[in-house]
This record gives sequence, C-alpha cells and structure tokens, in this order.
Amino acid sequence: MKMIKYLKRTLLCLTAVASLASCKGPATTIRLMEAKDFSTVVDGKQVSLYTLTGGGLTMQVTNFGGRVVSLWVPDRNGKYEDVVLGHPNIDGYINYTGERFIGATVGRYANRIAKGRFTLDGKEYTLPQNNNGQTLHGGLKGIDMVVWDVKNVSDNKIELAYTAPDGQDGFPGNLSIDMTYELLDSGAFAVHYTATTDAPTVVNLSHHSFFNLKGEGNGTILDNILTINASHFTPVDSVLIPTGEIAPVEGTPFDFRQPHAIGERIGADNVQLRNSSGYDHNWVLDRTSPDDLELAVTLYEPASGRLMEVFSDQPGLQFYSGNFFSDKSGNGKYGRPWKYREAAVFETQKFPDSPNHPDFPSTVLRPGETYTQTCVYKFSAK
Repeated sequence: MKMIKYLKRTLLCLTAVASLASCKGPATTIRLMEAKDFSTVVDGKQVSLYTLTGGGLTMQVTNFGGRVVSLWVPDRNGKYEDVVLGHPNIDGYINYTGERFIGATVGRYANRIAKGRFTLDGKEYTLPQNNNGQTLHGGLKGIDMVVWDVKNVSDNKIELAYTAPDGQDGFPGNLSIDMTYELLDSGAFAVHYTATTDAPTVVNLSHHSFFNLKGEGNGTILDNILTINASHFTPVDSVLIPTGEIAPVEGTPFDFRQPHAIGERIGADNVQLRNSSGYDHNWVLDRTSPDDLELAVTLYEPASGRLMEVFSDQPGLQFYSGNFFSDKSGNGKYGRPWKYREAAVFETQKFPDSPNHPDFPSTVLRPGETYTQTCVYKFSAK
C-alpha cells in the first residue's frame, strides 16, 4: 500500500466538481449516465449506479458485476473524454451480445483454465467450458454476472462485497470477496481486493475495463505507445492456453521494454500473434519485490496527450488488443460503434491456467489465508 500513499500525496491541479475545470482550459461538462437507466432487480437484489469523483476524475460504477461504466479523464488541454467502453443502460450488461466482460471484475479465476479442469489436493474439479472448450473468467456466472453488496459509498470510494458459494461454476469453497474502487488525489483509479475461503480453492481476480485513451468510439489504439516492464511472456496454443514455457520477449513482437506503437508489429509473421489474432497474452513482469506496487505498464495516446500508468503487486499482466471486436460488435454509451482494435485491456493477475502448471505462481487459497491484490490505473497528460 506504500505506492497508494505515495500516489495520494501527488496531487493534480484538478479538482472534481459537477462541471470540472482544467488548469489549462475552460470547464468541461461531463455527460453522466442516468441512475434510472441502471436501476433494476436481479436475483432479488437491487442494482444501482454510483458516481465517484476525485483527483480530477469522474467514474460511474454499477454493483452488477462490480462494473466500471464510465471514466472521464482530461487531455493535455483539459478536455474530458470517457476512456472506457460501456453500455448506456443495465440491459446491455445483463442481456449482452458479443463481449460479456465490459468493465467488470472477473473471477473466481480470471483468464483461462484448460478444458475446464484442475486438480487440487488429489481431487479433480470440473468447470463450465465457456470459451473454445476452456473455462474463461470463472465460467458461466463468474463474479461478473452477479449483484455485489454495497458496503459503503463516499464521494471518491465504493466498497463492494460478494460471497461466491461453494460449487458455483464448479469451484470449491465459499469464497468471500471484498473489493474497493477508489479515486485518488493523484488522478488514479485504485482497485483493491481481499478474499477468504472456508475450503481449499483457487483464486485469481482481475479488473476488465476496455480502455481507449482517445475516448470511447473515437478511433484505433494501434497508434498508442505502449511500454510493458517484462522480459518474458507465456506463449499459448491455438486455444490460448499457456504451453507452460516462460519465453524471452527479446527479438519478438512481444518486447515492449522500450516504447512501441501497439500496431507497429501486431501484423508480424509470428505464430503467437496468429494464435491470438493479435496480442492476448500474459507478460511475466520484471519485479523487484514480490509484494509492493510497481510500475507494470505505460500507455500513451499522442493526439490527446493522455498517459495511463498501471501499477500492480501481481506477477503477471494480460494485455488484450481488442482483436475480436468488429463492425458488428454494437455501439457504446454515446452511440459510437465498438470497432476492431479500438480498445485495450490490461489485467493484472497471476498466470493463466496456473492450477495445471506447478511451475507457475500458485493460485491456491486455503482456510485461514487471505488473498490480496491491488492495482492502480494512474492518469496524466503531457
């Protein structure tokens, strides 16, 4: 939590109010989603929309799947855009077509588990196969298609909780999760998780916002400049399951240790890019400490000057370049279409399919232990 304290001390010149003013330009009116469009009942529980402000950012969250619906961020001239994909009402999330995980918290096991099977303490568990014969992001229900309890809300923070019951999507143990979304004074969006279980299980949680630093529906991400602090990645097979190898990025299109445009090498003749139709891989982060928040990613959008830095305490990071969006993917909150490679996802995590790879970082959680994770998306402009 040292990094969060540091980020809180690093104040931006912006202060969030109903109409936000930049230190470089005039006030910009932010277009908020209406609470009535997100009010419904699912499985007997109330779904609502919550608005947070802090550090010059404005964010809206629904407790259906712990989803970030909108996130307004200024550019170098003080102009605000909503930099995450989302639907204009709750129906778009409940009765989704195409991409299910827009803005959600994903788990119990973020990313993929091969053939929907793993063995723990000598017992095999079978999970729903919801992605090319694999289990993706927890299965059919996960923690993204449920209503989270709202424990507390303040101007800049919301605390949510959900207990995934024993056997949901085939996973053992009652898993009790607490999650906090907080807008920090430094212009950052922080996500913090804790989880406990009453039986041995596997846990890998992550946040799944789709980012476009130009603003939702405003164009490609291929010209965005990306840096990933990782000298290795985990190659995948044709169904995006890790082969078990931890491979060096040097000399490959996966080497983002120095800044490169996302589109610079995405079309290279490379079997890994062909397997995933672009970037959809786990990078093994170069960490100096196993527990502290460290810089994992920087993403810079040249036209607006927006810069996003991702800090994490996890060993891995999944970068997905929006390869499966198309002109038929539908429209976002403001009527603009979601198009091919117009959004990027950065999921801080342990490695995909870790329960089936003993050499990968363990995702096992046992009674008496506490799973924790913190991820910070910090925004600025230059």
